[in-house]
Amino acid sequence: MILADKIIRLRKKNGWSQEELAERMNVSRQAVSKWESTQSIPDLEKILQLSALFGVTTDYLLKDGLEDEEFTNDAPSDATIKRISIEEAHAYIEQRKKASWRLALATFLCILSPITITVLSILAELPNPIITEVTAGAVGLTVLFGFVICAVPIYIYCGFKNQPYAFLDKNVPFELEYGVKGLVTEKKNAFRPTYIAYNIIATCVCIFSVVPIVILSFTGNEILVAVALALLMIIAGIGAGMFIVAGTQNASMQKLLKEGEFTEEEKKKTGIKEVVGFCYWGVLTAIYLAWSFFLNGWNISWLVYAIGGVLFPIVMCICDFFADKQKKD
Repeated sequence: MILADKIIRLRKKNGWSQEELAERMNVSRQAVSKWESTQSIPDLEKILQLSALFGVTTDYLLKDGLEDEEFTNDAPSDATIKRISIEEAHAYIEQRKKASWRLALATFLCILSPITITVLSILAELPNPIITEVTAGAVGLTVLFGFVICAVPIYIYCGFKNQPYAFLDKNVPFELEYGVKGLVTEKKNAFRPTYIAYNIIATCVCIFSVVPIVILSFTGNEILVAVALALLMIIAGIGAGMFIVAGTQNASMQKLLKEGEFTEEEKKKTGIKEVVGFCYWGVLTAIYLAWSFFLNGWNISWLVYAIGGVLFPIVMCICDFFADKQKKD
């Protein structure tokens, strides 16, 4: 039995069409058709991939004299591989679309949370203050915790809604059923212009957020500076929300397709970056709170997040550099 016949036999034994085998091999259906009609022969890399996919030895595939299948000890088990249907993929994408707006709202609330205490602290330091420092701190902290209390349940709710699909964020093997890859790819391509537009607009919005405070700081009017700080947080919050909406929806499709940062190699980098990012923002928050509470620097401590946001991409690039270097070593 020649290689072409063995491929046909194994493909039909698994109940796959030529299109399904092509998807698993990351080749075109025409390539599979040529293999099975002896018009071409798979290269060595594809032979090894076929061996792993069917769970048979390369000797069985390459030696015409071997008629009986020779299975490897690491033959794949369908029971351990999660298979995602078209309905499940569509439901996941829709769920993440709704979650993207909820997460954007929660993040917007968190960014707005210090706005009251920052503005009131500035007003309390005026020559003729319209509010005392004690009152400013009490009201400001109340509002801050109020915003956070509203945001946290949204994060928790989104987490619970995503639990059925949590395996996509872990190293759990999964496969897309026939037709799913085409559906998700079509949705991703259709969303691409929106994704690009949202990122461009969000970037411009975040850059523009500092304009009011830069302009109004030259006036020397503390009230106008307080207004500018409030505008900065509101505008930056809108920009951050747009990033989250676009990024969350695009990521849902990339996860299903195992593209971009969700390839196996990039997942390892992402794990490192998540730990570094968690520590990074934790340290920044500690600095912000210490500066604000112990040094009474509410009117300027917001710079911690402004500078931290600028430096964060640099930190992530350093993580990528060391991850790539470790891989080479």
